[in-house]
Amino acid sequence: MFLQLSISGLSQGAIYALVALSLTVVYRSTTIVNFGHGDFVMAGAFVSYVLTVMLGIAFLPAAVLSVLALFILGLCFSRGLIRPIRGGPHIGFALMCIAVGFVMRGIARIVWGREVLPMPSVFDMPPIFLGNLIITGDAIFIIGTTAVLLIAFFAVLALTDVGKMVQAVYQSQRGAQLIGINVDRFNDVTWGVGAALGAVGGILIAPVSLLHPDIGASFLIKGFAAMTLGGFGSLHGAVIGALLLGVAEQYAGAYINTALIDITAYLVIVIVLLVRPHGLFGRKSVVKV
Repeated sequence: MFLQLSISGLSQGAIYALVALSLTVVYRSTTIVNFGHGDFVMAGAFVSYVLTVMLGIAFLPAAVLSVLALFILGLCFSRGLIRPIRGGPHIGFALMCIAVGFVMRGIARIVWGREVLPMPSVFDMPPIFLGNLIITGDAIFIIGTTAVLLIAFFAVLALTDVGKMVQAVYQSQRGAQLIGINVDRFNDVTWGVGAALGAVGGILIAPVSLLHPDIGASFLIKGFAAMTLGGFGSLHGAVIGALLLGVAEQYAGAYINTALIDITAYLVIVIVLLVRPHGLFGRKSVVKV
């Protein structure tokens, strides 16, 4: 049972990892926490649903189109709504993100109401039996896809000039401008990448969960909890925090009470902020007087 719960937790945590990583990517580049990000995840899931179910496009091409659509949406969001208020108070960014998130959710409700939509299963891989342990096709696909994407993502950051640009902008946006980096354009692309990663999470959610316009809210909380646990601004911390959160939910639900599955993320946020506010891998703030 322990191993079965661990596999289920890692599968769920892999989706949380994509959400947390996409939040962290934007935060590292802009110091903005996208409080509407859950609705970008929801949008990715619904675009995938429309393309696959309503238009009859095969799952993989539909997934690519969904990611591209959310990348463009994120880029337009940054260029059209974040850039104009960049000189204003920081809370304005939070309010803008929340407002746009609610607009996206409202549009989804106008189109689908509060109807719950089933997505046909697209993971046709047979399960693997290892004694009493069953590894489902869903878990194999989700963990495998997420692992490949994360390896590719971190390889780009570690081995390419893009990674150096990310580090430069994270250290100092003004310093990055002085060495010739177009920070506005870089931030636009970052918002697009963040939305695209969120879309991947939504696409992986779609076949294993019932879809409804409010689905993004719960994944937003999971992403925040993973970021808090891993440490704000830490890319690898976001991933590790997400995997730990997914496993913790399964253990808490199985060994204590199933009701804890829904509140584990909130408990993680409270405990981490009380015990280790900078998270497992975050940098402790030092104020010089």
